[in-house]
Amino acid sequence: MRLTRHTVLSSSVVAFAFAFALTGCGAGTATDPSAAGTSAASTGTPADAASEETTTAETTAAESTLFATDASHTVSIAWDEADYAGMIAAYEADGSKEWIRADITIDGTLVADIGVRLKGNSTLRSLSGDGNGARGGGAAVSSGISSDVPESLPLLIDFDKYVDGQTYEGLTQLSLRPGSPVLNEALALALTEVSGQATQRYAYTTYSVNGSPTQTRLLVENPDEAYADSLFDTAGVLYKSDAESSFTYQGDDLATYGEQFKQLNAEDTEDLQPVVDFLKWLSEANDEEFDAELANWVDVESFARYAATMNLLVNGDDMAGPGQNYYLWYDLETKKISVISWDLNLAMTGNAAASPDEEVSIGGGGGGMQRPQGESDDAGAPPAGARPDATEAGVEAGIGAGAGGGGGRGGNELKERFLASETFQSAYDAAHADLYEVLYGSGTAAGLLDRIAAVVPSSDDLTEAELAQQTDTLRTFIQERTDALRDQVQG
Repeated sequence: MRLTRHTVLSSSVVAFAFAFALTGCGAGTATDPSAAGTSAASTGTPADAASEETTTAETTAAESTLFATDASHTVSIAWDEADYAGMIAAYEADGSKEWIRADITIDGTLVADIGVRLKGNSTLRSLSGDGNGARGGGAAVSSGISSDVPESLPLLIDFDKYVDGQTYEGLTQLSLRPGSPVLNEALALALTEVSGQATQRYAYTTYSVNGSPTQTRLLVENPDEAYADSLFDTAGVLYKSDAESSFTYQGDDLATYGEQFKQLNAEDTEDLQPVVDFLKWLSEANDEEFDAELANWVDVESFARYAATMNLLVNGDDMAGPGQNYYLWYDLETKKISVISWDLNLAMTGNAAASPDEEVSIGGGGGGMQRPQGESDDAGAPPAGARPDATEAGVEAGIGAGAGGGGGRGGNELKERFLASETFQSAYDAAHADLYEVLYGSGTAAGLLDRIAAVVPSSDDLTEAELAQQTDTLRTFIQERTDALRDQVQG
């Protein structure tokens, strides 16, 4: 399997990796600032009365300038307040995430009649009353969101929800990530790109809703059919794991898995059968069979790099975390499964001294990811410039909560058995040593952080002084991680 957007790197090409990261190709942020303009939504003007010309860009997603390097954007959304109130009420009532119609203006370009809805799981608990805060506007500080501050909410933006075929620069969907400025998530995405693994592109923006004060927010490419079809130069199928999914065999009826694994492409020709077949084998294979036959089902080299990357980034909310954050790629040529990371907003916020052999987890012991220093139910944003979601549900759930567990419990049998197997230890160690040099030993992480921080825009919610402080905190984490692993990584 060869990557089209991403070139697999080794320590022998670290210099190229660093140059690659700093020149873009999706790891950078945003477009030419001269393109920015006054937003109709930012002034509260209804989109149909705005002076901007509504447009659907004809460029492809791969050619999108939204994710170009070394600039930030201006984004505003306008929606009907009654529609917004209904969306919040629906979520408060039963957790449903209803779509509403809105208009979005990106750098002066208006795209009318888009769809937006709430996006997230534990992040949104404070809105429903299931998390640390009260319902509605009484959100917990740890999640950093409030329905009284609509510009703080994480959203899924869908350009063709109400207008069939409408896109922005070939993009169908964007994820407006929670928190500000989440330097850790941007850096983790950039480092995954440098490592040669499939990831998502991102951009920084100042953001407002109906003329509200601005916030500094991160926009991330939301995987969809076009994303899936462009990932690799071989045909395959991409499946998204649901937060309530269980990575377990539950019988042969494909309908059982339909809400647990969303198929993003090739729906006319493929289905969930490869995933179900693999889960059945995994449930029946003893340790000897697992070691001998895993390579028939999984791209072992790719999976070793995924697992090593999650450890290097100290990400306790990956495929084995309570959020079940991952995509499965099934290559139709090799008939093997790979794992693609998603939702890295808790990366690089845990124990910087975690060893290569420690299982990073949310709320776990040892080298696990703990509640960020200074964060409690009623005080303090976490360190490393992250302000990530670290609600009670996430903190209390360790990834060692049970093999194959889902639905917020954490745990994943594939990852746990792989890391416990002596057969695959050498593959993991080699991947870890290689990626340590690419990401940390070479100085790439520190260099990328400076490059990213230089283009993060200040806003009403984020001052330059606050950004500098959070950058320094994340820089300290990078240095501590580099030093801690230097003598532990096997060459």
